[in-house]
Amino acid sequence: MNNLAQAVWVELLKARRSRVPLFTALGFSIVPFVGGFFMIILKDPELARRAGLISAKAQLLAGTADWPTYLSLLAQATAVGGIILFSIIASWVFGREYSDRTVKDLLALPTSRSAIVLAKFLVILLWTAAITGLMYLIGLAVGKAVALPPVPGEILTQGTLTLAVTACLTLLLVTPVAFVASAGHGYLAPMGATILFVALAQVVAIAGWGEYFPWSVPALYSQIAGQGSADLGTVSYAIVVLTGLAGAAGTLLWWELADQSH
Repeated sequence: MNNLAQAVWVELLKARRSRVPLFTALGFSIVPFVGGFFMIILKDPELARRAGLISAKAQLLAGTADWPTYLSLLAQATAVGGIILFSIIASWVFGREYSDRTVKDLLALPTSRSAIVLAKFLVILLWTAAITGLMYLIGLAVGKAVALPPVPGEILTQGTLTLAVTACLTLLLVTPVAFVASAGHGYLAPMGATILFVALAQVVAIAGWGEYFPWSVPALYSQIAGQGSADLGTVSYAIVVLTGLAGAAGTLLWWELADQSH
């Protein structure tokens, strides 16, 4: 593909010179500390009660203070918070070209539009993988710091796999946000769409149809896998993959065919 490597390098430079990567990394880094806080409460609920902490709520949300519960919390936070943070990243990568009025300059370069779109998606992939990996490493350190009981390596591997799959499912769902950012020419439309998707995911899950709504699937997967229960059906994963492919195709077609005179 024409000048793909150069396009990726340019997108990485844009990200490096922005504060958005720092803010997203800080946002995701909070998750392990919140999980560690719940683990401390669950390890000594009486101490937490004397200190005025809401141990009953922590017990309801978390269960027991061990590595499977802690890693399950990280995966669930990735499913819910990841949709928002990953969407912020996609909105910035695609929407900034319109907000900064650089889109016409970008399209005038001797680089194919498909290469530009693919470069942006690759940067989003690298970016989200980096902050997810950072969160996981911090999580391991926090888990050791709060002295969670040792477990066999298989359990840690399963928890790590659950977190990774949850992040991948969530990442697939940012492609429609990229399309909305492109078609909406900025940040507001994709962020509004993200809020709508998150709200609908909660409503649809409560109604019992979450396995058929793509934005509900990552959270359901993280909960089911964390409890060691039966997996979601193939249809659920297929819906998420098809949604991701449709968003990517729509974004590519928009950049290739839409009028970019604005």
